[in-house]
Amino acid sequence: MHDPGLDEAIRAAGGVGALARKIGISQPSVSNWARVPAERVLSVEAITGVSRTVLRPDLYAAEEPIQQFDRAIDEVDAARAQEYGLLAILLARAPDAALLKKLATLRGDATVLGLAHVALAEAAAAVQVADVEREFFDLFIGIGRGELLPYGSYYLTGFLNERPLARLRADLSRLGIERVASHTEPEDHAAILCDVMAELAAGRFAQAPQTQREFFERHLAPWLGRFFADLEQARAADFYRRVGSIGRLFVAVESEAFALAA
Repeated sequence: MHDPGLDEAIRAAGGVGALARKIGISQPSVSNWARVPAERVLSVEAITGVSRTVLRPDLYAAEEPIQQFDRAIDEVDAARAQEYGLLAILLARAPDAALLKKLATLRGDATVLGLAHVALAEAAAAVQVADVEREFFDLFIGIGRGELLPYGSYYLTGFLNERPLARLRADLSRLGIERVASHTEPEDHAAILCDVMAELAAGRFAQAPQTQREFFERHLAPWLGRFFADLEQARAADFYRRVGSIGRLFVAVESEAFALAA
C-alpha cells in the first residue's frame, strides 16, 4: 500500500508507468515502492510538482529549514542545492519535453557559470526529445556500455564497485542515508552524489558544519570535475556538452569555496 505522498506523485505524473518513465527507471521498481525513496525525492518533485514536504514529510519539515548545529540555510546554500539538483536530474535520465521547456527558461548573469546556464537554455529550446534521449543512451547506456561511465570507482581505479564505493557507503551510512533495494545504480553514480550534495546543501540531514566539505572532498572532488570535462568533449554529446560545462565550472567553484572555508 502506497503512502499519501507517493499516491499524489503517481496521480500528478499520470500513473505508475508514466512516473517510472519520467524518472528513468522500470515500472516494477516504482510499483514496489511503499513511499518515495530519499534519493528520488528531488527528481519526483521536479517531475510532478508535488512538494518534497508532501512526498516525504518524515525527511522534510514543511516551511521550516532544519537548523542543526546552529546552521541556518542561507541563499547561497539554497542556490547550491538547486545547482546540484539540476545536475542530478540531468545525469539520472534524459529530459522529457516538460523538463526541456523548464530548462529553456533558465537565465544567467555575466559570469562564466551564468553564461553556461544561458547556453544550456538555448540548447534545451532547440533540441528534440527523441534526439536528447538518443544522446543520453549513447553517452551513458549504450549497447554493452555507453561512451562514459559516470561512477567514482571507475574514474579513481579503472574498475567498477571498488574501494571508493565501499568508503562512500560507509560515509552514507553515517549520514543515515540507506540504499533502496530496488535501486540498481551503485551509490557512486554522479547523479546520486549530486543528489546527496543537494540534500546536504539544503540542510536536510543532521550534519556538523564541516560535513559538506568533507563529503565533497572525499567523494566528488577527486574525479567529478574530470567526468564533466570528459562529458564536454564526448563524441556523442551535443545537448549534454552544455551540461558538462556547467558541471565542470560548478565543481571548480565548489572546490575553491571549500578550500577557502578550510
